[in-house]
Amino acid sequence: MSVYIDVEASGRKIKELSRDKGYSAMDLQNSLGLESCQAVYKWFSGKGLPSIDNLLAIAHLFGVSMEDLIVSREVYV
Repeated sequence: MSVYIDVEASGRKIKELSRDKGYSAMDLQNSLGLESCQAVYKWFSGKGLPSIDNLLAIAHLFGVSMEDLIVSREVYV
């Protein structure tokens, strides 16, 4: 069995939590000190994941654990 991160589902989860907690993409950009919203939109669309540092900061901002932001899948090989 292998475990992998479902990037698209994780992006949807981060976007959903962001909305639920009242944070816009621009709010995340400013809170994380990012130069633009491009990275945040990339995460929301499931085209990439935040770095570990940003993942930790987002989890802290949302009041959840890092594991709550990531969706993992098991694959039986």
